[in-house]
Formats: sequence, C-alpha cells, structure tokens
Amino acid sequence: MDHKMIAKQFLITGITMAVIAMILSILFRIQLAYPDKAFPLMETLLGRFAPQGRLDSNFYLALVTIHGTIMVFFVLTAGLSGTFSNLLIPLQVGARDMASPFMNMLSYWFFFLASVIMLSSFFIQKGPASGGWTIYPPLSAMPKAMPGSGMGMTLWLISMVFFIASSLMGGINYVSTVLNMRTKGMDLWKMPLTIWAFFLTAILGILSFPVLVAGVVLLIFDRSFGTSFYLSEIVLNGTQVQPFEGGSPILFQHLFWFLGHPEVYIVIMPAMGISSEIMSVNSRKPIFGYHAMVYSLIGITVLSFIVWGHHMFVTGMNPFLGGVFMITTLIIAVPSAVKTFNWLATLWRGNIRFTAGMLFAIGMVSFFISGGITGIFLGNAALDINLHDTYFVVAHFHLVMGSAAIFGMLAGVYHWFPKMFGRMMNERLGYLHFWLTFIGAYLVFFPMHFMGLDGVPRRYYAFTEFESMKQWLSVNMFVTWAAIMAAVAQTAFLFNFFYSIFFGKKATQNPWEANTLEWTAPVEHIHGNWPGDIPAVYRWPYDYSKPGADEDFILQTVPLSQTMNSNLPHDFEDNPTGLEEHNKWVNTQKSNEQVK
Repeated sequence: MDHKMIAKQFLITGITMAVIAMILSILFRIQLAYPDKAFPLMETLLGRFAPQGRLDSNFYLALVTIHGTIMVFFVLTAGLSGTFSNLLIPLQVGARDMASPFMNMLSYWFFFLASVIMLSSFFIQKGPASGGWTIYPPLSAMPKAMPGSGMGMTLWLISMVFFIASSLMGGINYVSTVLNMRTKGMDLWKMPLTIWAFFLTAILGILSFPVLVAGVVLLIFDRSFGTSFYLSEIVLNGTQVQPFEGGSPILFQHLFWFLGHPEVYIVIMPAMGISSEIMSVNSRKPIFGYHAMVYSLIGITVLSFIVWGHHMFVTGMNPFLGGVFMITTLIIAVPSAVKTFNWLATLWRGNIRFTAGMLFAIGMVSFFISGGITGIFLGNAALDINLHDTYFVVAHFHLVMGSAAIFGMLAGVYHWFPKMFGRMMNERLGYLHFWLTFIGAYLVFFPMHFMGLDGVPRRYYAFTEFESMKQWLSVNMFVTWAAIMAAVAQTAFLFNFFYSIFFGKKATQNPWEANTLEWTAPVEHIHGNWPGDIPAVYRWPYDYSKPGADEDFILQTVPLSQTMNSNLPHDFEDNPTGLEEHNKWVNTQKSNEQVK
C-alpha cells in the first residue's frame, strides 16, 4: 500500500472511532441531564450496564474513560496526524513515498489492532476500563478496585502499547522522509507550514510516547506481579489491607503527564499547520510571518516538555516548583499568541474565499483563542486550586484541544478531499455542517466554564445529591440537547463524505489554485505520485497575489526566471547569482523606460 491508501485508511478508521466516541458522550450526557429518569431503550441497547433503564454508575465512568481515550489518542492523534502526515509529507516535499513504506503499513495495522482491542473491552463481563482517560492509580493499579479495573483495564493497557508502537513507527517514518527525501530545491525554508507541523509533531511523539510506555509497563507490574511502584498502604473496601508499601501514585502522574502535555501539542500542531495552509490559500495572501510561524512551532515543541507539572498543582508539590511550572506554562502562551496574531494578520484585508475548508480553519482559530484564554487561568497555581477537576477544565480542553483540533482536521478533509479521492465534496452541505457544529460546540462547552467557577466537579455520576449543585441541572439539560444537536449535524458530514467518494463532482488537478507540490501531481492516483521526474522547487509555497504576476498564485515549480515582472529581492536570499541577474533585468527595464 502506498502512502495515499494508508492515509485514507487512517482517515476512515479515525472517523469511525470519532462517531463511536460521540455516541458514548451522548449516553453519559443523557445521564447528567436526567439522572433520576429511566429510559427502557437504554436497557435494550446496553443490557446489564443500564439496569431498569438507568445507566450503571460504574459504566458511566467507563463511558467517560473510553470516550476520552478514543478522542485524544485514536482520533486526534492517529486520525489527524496519521491521515495528513501520510497524505501530505511525500506529496509536499516531493517524494515517491514514505522512507519505509513497509513500516508505514505496519503503523496503520498496529493502530487498527489497538482500536479493535480497545473496543472489544465493551464485550467483556465487567465492562471497559473506568479509571478516567488518565488511568490514575490506584483504580488502574488494583484489579479489584472496581469492575472496570479488571480485564477492561488490562485490555486498555494492551491497546495503548500497540497504539504507541504505531505512533513511533509513523513518527520515525515522517522524520526520515522530511529530512532525507525532499526534492531538488526543497530546502527547509521552502517547506509549507503543514510539513513543519507534521515534522515537529513526529519529534514530539518520538520523545514523549516511550515515557508513557514505561509508566504502563510499571503499571502492569503492579497489577500482575505484586510490585509497588504506584501503591502504598491501601485498604480495599474498608477491611482488606493490601500488601503494598513504598509506592507513590504521584510517580505515575509524572510519567503520564510528561507525555500528556506534549500530547496536547501532538494533537493541536497538525491542526495549526493545516489551518495555516488553508487560510493562506483562501485569503489569496502569503502567510503572515512565515519564519515567526516556524520558530513558534519550534518554541512550542521545546517548551511543551517543561510544563507538565501544571496538571499536578494540587498534588502537594513544593510551591516553588509549582511557581516554576506556572512560569513555563505562561511562557508557552507566547508562541501560541504569535501564531494567533499571524493567522489574523493573514486574514486581514485578504481576498477571502469562504470554502467549507476555510470556514473550519477560521473556526479552529476561534476555538484556539477562546479555549486558550482559559488556559491562562488554569496555568496559575493559586487559581488552579479552586478550578482543578471542575467543569472549567472540561470546558477549557474541549475548546482548545478537542474542538480546535477537530475543526483543523475537518478543514483538512474538505480541502484535500480532491487529492485523496479525486472528487469534490458538496460545499452547501459543508456550510450546513460548519454552522451547526460551530454553534453546537460553543453551546455545549461555554456554559461549563460557569459550572466550574461554581465548583461543580467533573466525572460525577449525578448532582442531585448535592443541594448546591442542583441549580445546574437545567444547564446540564441544555448542554445535553446542544450536544445531541451537534451530533446530529455530523450526519451531514458523513453523508457528504461517503457520497462524494463515489458520486461527487470530479476534481481538477488544482481546484483551489494553490502553490504547493501536491497540486502538480495527477488527479488519478499513480504509484510514485508523479509520472517521469519529480518536479524541482524554486520558491517558497506562499507566492499569492504578487504584484506584477499574471495570476494570483505561482506554483513552487515555476522558476524565478519565468516571473521576472513579479520577483522581489527577498526571493533571492539564498541565491546571490539570481539576485544579480534580477538586478540587471530591473536596470535594463528602467533604461528601456527612460529611452521611451
């Protein structure tokens, strides 16, 4: 299988997993909205997990756990990076395929196997893992702690080992391809921002995922071999003293979040790169501050390894250490702010074409801003004491990571669908999908900020036991119906996607009039991407609306010698000889004008 086929498989598997995660979220949202109401249909669908039509409390936590796991890892990591890194890296750097097509194929099948193992936990007697998607000990370390701590948790751990193996194989491939297989003329500063984002995301994954593997292996040891890495002086069910001593559950938190915070950027950076490319193409403007965009991606990559402690402000860490993590957390907001400013500057006074992909890219920026601002609150060690583990946190990361990354992914699907399938998606259905999803996401997550500020904790099965929280029941009902509306809106996308694969309007070679290399490849999929020689690259990927040019876009494959009327001095920053020739041509033109 070549890279384009593997990209399609990652995408379709990711969409399938996203639909499953969405269904799980609707189930537990119904429980939160109507905690005392029985739904006979729920017992029909879920059997023993919904006795008498009411969701079992242990199964509620299992739904929350698997929903989070699927979305963070299987959709927003593998579905996003796996799809677009596979599709675009060879096409945009000018390579025939990935550096190792065999390893690439293995990466997908390991991901597929991990998905099957994760979903199979719904069909065992005690149900799936239920320790939260972060699987903190002791719930994850003691098989008898609760029903979801048994075989379901074991399957979760096995699934994640396969998933991480898949991610590492993919990441090594992406880095090798970018560094070693660029076409003639494609230096690092001529790469599109999509490639920079995929490249740095792969580096993040290679460096951080092995740490989670180490944490998972130690967790398996505690569960199966009687060790005490994470367990110490535990009494089970109030009577059974467990034979553990010397371990610390805080150790697992350090290991998990050392991956967990880079994981946030593993999720969002590909969406950033995709949105940057789409906004430049559809604004008909060069991306504002290309070098600053690259350096901000590099800054995020480096800083993401030294901020993990902000997830642990309430674990009793030394206040001085908490202050250090608070400072690094606020510093990492700087490159994020640079990117936001540059996106807005790219849109400013552009000749904007509001395609479906462009709308989702702009939506991604909206969610990134609104969700990112609340991150400043949570990054403050003092404020986090009150906000930690409340619905404020749920609102924050569902906007800045969940919604923003999903919108970046959807923008990429609409924009590169012609390159994947040779056909166009229906734009009107795309507009309907965007507006219903955009409005629905804000209606779901924005009210949660106020619940969190009032101290409403997340992951609770029902709030009817607490007088102070009963007032939020009507808000939970509103949020649930907004979530159902947003979920129903996805049927427009699913119909549009699968219908267009077979019956959509046939695409032209360059339907968006973009500059990057993938649009020079034939519409039909051929082995090796290009017939004959791979085209050489002569310019950066963002030559849009250049004064003096015949058209408002210039492909990267057009030599500078063919665009003398529109060349600018900075086009020759790495080509002194070309600059001399350009200056001679300019002087000649001036002389001719004077003669006339």
